Amino acid sequence: MASSTSHALLLLLLLFASPVAANEENSGVKQCGPASHSGTCENKPEATRLKLIAIASILVTSLIGVCLPLVSRSVSVFRPDSSPFVLVKAFASGVILATGYMHVLPDSFDDLSSHCLPDRPWHKFSFTTFVAMLSALFTLSVDSLAMSFRGMRKACCGPPELGDQEKETSTAVVPVAHGHGNGAVVPSEKDGVDSVLQRNRVIAQVLEFGIVVHSVVIGLSMGASENPCTIRPLVAALCFHQMFEGMGLGGCILQAEYKLKMKAILVFFFATTTPFGIALGIALTNVYRENSPTALIVVGLLNACSAGLLNYMALVDLLSVDFMGPKLQSSVKLQMCAYAAVLLGAGGMSVMAIWA
Repeated sequence: MASSTSHALLLLLLLFASPVAANEENSGVKQCGPASHSGTCENKPEATRLKLIAIASILVTSLIGVCLPLVSRSVSVFRPDSSPFVLVKAFASGVILATGYMHVLPDSFDDLSSHCLPDRPWHKFSFTTFVAMLSALFTLSVDSLAMSFRGMRKACCGPPELGDQEKETSTAVVPVAHGHGNGAVVPSEKDGVDSVLQRNRVIAQVLEFGIVVHSVVIGLSMGASENPCTIRPLVAALCFHQMFEGMGLGGCILQAEYKLKMKAILVFFFATTTPFGIALGIALTNVYRENSPTALIVVGLLNACSAGLLNYMALVDLLSVDFMGPKLQSSVKLQMCAYAAVLLGAGGMSVMAIWA
């Protein structure tokens, strides 16, 4: 995970460096600078002050959001098998779903349909939906292959704490009824628990990656802006966004049952990527133009990838698993409350799209 994030950040640094601006000036592509829509609100010192406030506040709210589920295990009503935890997770899943549909996907459409890009190929083909579709299919393949490789590794090598004899008898033999001597081999209870745990770990890692990519893009855009009128509402909106998106990720990390070191790594990358993106945007203010063709293409494609991943994760790995699981299927009342929580989270995040 750390390696993938580092590669993504390195790519952004390389693409937004000063040679990009020089190449664009000689390419004949229409130049589109931010000055045309900055108006009288452009104020670099005030914008810098707001961005520093944003770094601190977003860092704190991100830590609160992602850590809240992790420390809630000691509170009985917020354990993973409790009804309140299911409702909180449903709310957070709604936030993640709305993030993909209401924030990331429209941003990608805006970027890749900009008049600053040439008609061919960007205005002749819907790259946003195409890339989002490929991203969702890629996420499915990652989910599937990761589970297959984990299963094959376990079948081949067995758990490290088991001996050779225990590896050969890792399934339970249950006699068939009616007195027949032959038996039916079924997975043991431990195998079932291990399979669910592996699945939860894949979900946590893939979701973390999608959120990290999106968070860097958000932070970079804010950090490069010099318009306090744009930044001010973004600070509150992103604090709300990061807190509740962090709660959804924190719930997945909790169910993955990682050890302390891995939990700390996942929490660190989630909490710091948006502030890091803002700091990167501040550093690149003089060379980064959000309306330059290169920036529009790179950010638009990254947003499309993130949208497909987040939408897939929210619907397939979070909401579908919970709503089709035994906890909600056994209680219509709890299921209706969970639906209300999803709508509340998605609705709140959709309203935030007015400002962010």
